[in-house]
Amino acid sequence: MSEKRKRATIREVAQATGLSPAAVSYALRGIQTSEETQERVRAAADELGYEAHPIARALASGRTDQVGLLCGSLEDYWQQSLAVGIGRALLARDRYALIVDAGGDPEREKALARRLRDQRVDGLIVQPLDPSAALWTELAGTVPVVSIGDALHGGQAQGEVVFDNRRGVTLALEHLRDLGHQRVTVFTSTRASTPDRPADVHVNAEAERLGLRVDVVVVPQSLAASTDVAMRVLGGADRPSAVFCFADSIAYGVYAATRELGLAVPGDVAVCGYDNHPMSALLTPPLTTVDWDIDGIVHSAVRLIVDVIDGKPRKRRVVREPSLRIRASTGDRPGTEPGDRPGAEPGDRPGDRPGAGPGAEPGVEPG
Repeated sequence: MSEKRKRATIREVAQATGLSPAAVSYALRGIQTSEETQERVRAAADELGYEAHPIARALASGRTDQVGLLCGSLEDYWQQSLAVGIGRALLARDRYALIVDAGGDPEREKALARRLRDQRVDGLIVQPLDPSAALWTELAGTVPVVSIGDALHGGQAQGEVVFDNRRGVTLALEHLRDLGHQRVTVFTSTRASTPDRPADVHVNAEAERLGLRVDVVVVPQSLAASTDVAMRVLGGADRPSAVFCFADSIAYGVYAATRELGLAVPGDVAVCGYDNHPMSALLTPPLTTVDWDIDGIVHSAVRLIVDVIDGKPRKRRVVREPSLRIRASTGDRPGTEPGDRPGAEPGDRPGDRPGAGPGAEPGVEPG
């Protein structure tokens, strides 16, 4: 069995090129040397099988090639998909994702954010549980930060991929109102300690405008916990005719509860989600949900953070516009005829509501 080849050293590359080790180091980093010298050094390094040691490279460049990804809760299936997409997209850009999970706890989120900063990640992508925390202003002064979902306190994030939550909430509630639903329970994972998230705030304003009775209930994002809460809400005689969930993963718990209670979807209760996870189209019945184009979110977030790290930011704010994917989980309020819906014709079936639509370019606001 042949002996494993020893890692080539920078001194060996220097001997092969007739340069000093310092000159070779500069050439490999593309600084203080001519392009001709850089090409000659890289060719010699490739021939010798030289690879810069990652720790030495980090010390020399001040970079680790790691980007922290701080997830609000990986019990949310959509956030799992987002983390997978961001990890792969960063790898394609020669970066590595260091993924951590706040587990739905704002205090844990703060501790993990500081830990990622102390580990000297090159940048941080965060799906904030508490976008109003003063911590984000502190972090933005020491590490590039890009937020997904909501803008961060202080407005000092180097990049934002924010959702037009006002439009998303309006699409869902108008759809339920048009189907004849007048009492809607909204399930949200937002805690009392983070009361100013735009989607939650807008629910009450839109409900008043549309003449809906809305009850907002805090629900954990795990399947078991969301099922338990849904059992309590739907198990009484005074249950709502529709449930609007601020995560498809919460809606899955509602489905589980309806099965346990012997309720039909949408005959007894209509269900609407909020992020169009791929599994949502496979449910029985398929889930009506708000679509934010997860591939577009991944592309925008990774481009923003890499541009900031490389010192060439082009824009700092991308606004994602929603579209409503209407499927069989929503229907008329029991006892409502199709012609009773505002603007409805007998026998009609509503289609997708206007929004950005699949593949649409995101809107951009000045930074």
